Amino acid sequence: MAGTPKRRGRRPVEELTDTQRRVLREVKEFIAQRGFPPTAKELGERLDVSAATAHEQIGQLVRKGFIRREPRKARGLTILRDPDSGPVDLVSIPLLGAIAAGSPLLAEENILGEVMIERRLASTGRCYALRVTGESMRDAAIRDGDVVIVRQQPVAESGDIVVALLAGEATIKRLSIRGHTIELRPENKEFDPIAIGPDDDLRILGKVIAVHRNDGLLNA
Repeated sequence: MAGTPKRRGRRPVEELTDTQRRVLREVKEFIAQRGFPPTAKELGERLDVSAATAHEQIGQLVRKGFIRREPRKARGLTILRDPDSGPVDLVSIPLLGAIAAGSPLLAEENILGEVMIERRLASTGRCYALRVTGESMRDAAIRDGDVVIVRQQPVAESGDIVVALLAGEATIKRLSIRGHTIELRPENKEFDPIAIGPDDDLRILGKVIAVHRNDGLLNA
């Protein structure tokens, strides 16, 4: 006698535990504040757990399809989906090319096109986008070919990743201010910090608030 056939249905969607939701929320908030994802150690400090535990929780989020983790990258996290978010409301901001000294930041000759970003990012202030060239910020998960989303502002705090105009050229570096010492620091040991002297004409053009990778937007 033939057995009763088993029913086949959709594979159940794996829900997040309360702990996993908190981990995902902390990753989002870290990216929103810094413009790049946390290391396992930094995430563990925010969660008050060990780096190994934070790494394990990230692994669960990767398995469930909420986060992608790039191998051998300390800051290689990308949020793929957010269970708490609704439909994404997008707005366009200008994509800038080379910024000439003395030229207004958003002058027509600097604008190459447009980039779509979430409205909530644009609501933090006037924003623009820049395409990254080079690998000097590689260890901050900002790579050659990425597009950084920048909030236009003339000042920044020590530790911020900024777009600065120096010697007529725009550069993306981490701003370091210690007493009277100012440096623009790369996030790649193969590059040297740039010391800013009293006679150097340094202008802060904005703070990096998100990174638009070739494979997706990295933000909160």
